[in-house]
Amino acid sequence: MAKQFTQIEDDHRRFIEEQHIFFVGSAGPDGHVNVSPKGMDALRVMGPNRILWRNLTGSGNETAGHLKLVNRMTLMWCSFTKRPLILRAYGTARTVHRLDPDWEELNGLFPEELHARQVYDMTVEMMQTSCGYAVPFMDYAGERDTLTKWAASKGAEAMPDYWREKNTQTLNGAPTGIVEGNIGPEA
Repeated sequence: MAKQFTQIEDDHRRFIEEQHIFFVGSAGPDGHVNVSPKGMDALRVMGPNRILWRNLTGSGNETAGHLKLVNRMTLMWCSFTKRPLILRAYGTARTVHRLDPDWEELNGLFPEELHARQVYDMTVEMMQTSCGYAVPFMDYAGERDTLTKWAASKGAEAMPDYWREKNTQTLNGAPTGIVEGNIGPEA
């Protein structure tokens, strides 16, 4: 039976910190709904109603574009080990880019990655647990290093060109703000 909470409880925090993957859901007022898996060391629970997660460069940039249109986000964790549990955080979020005043502070909470492109500062309005009885058991084999190797082969100086080419619009053509927020209007 699903249960709702007004904040991140201690048990929720422990569960979140045990997981190796989380999923992000976002959508504009119309068009495609995006659900994206996130791994690596990319999430921090900052308090009973605040989560930070850092977004690394990828082939799309749906979350940033969706938040510019409709400020809502869902994060989800599910246990692939003994404890059957699904945990969701519902709320709103602020996109923090490299040129924002608090970028250094928030990005500094994570390991250095030259391909970091945004930090999302989420205000959690509701937490929900559900059973997870149908989620399969899976073994964790480790982190992939593919994205880090790809970014290192490109170099920090190539990231702005990649963002311009691949990350300026959502699948539905909405702007993501990546150029203005990370490179600046003159670049």
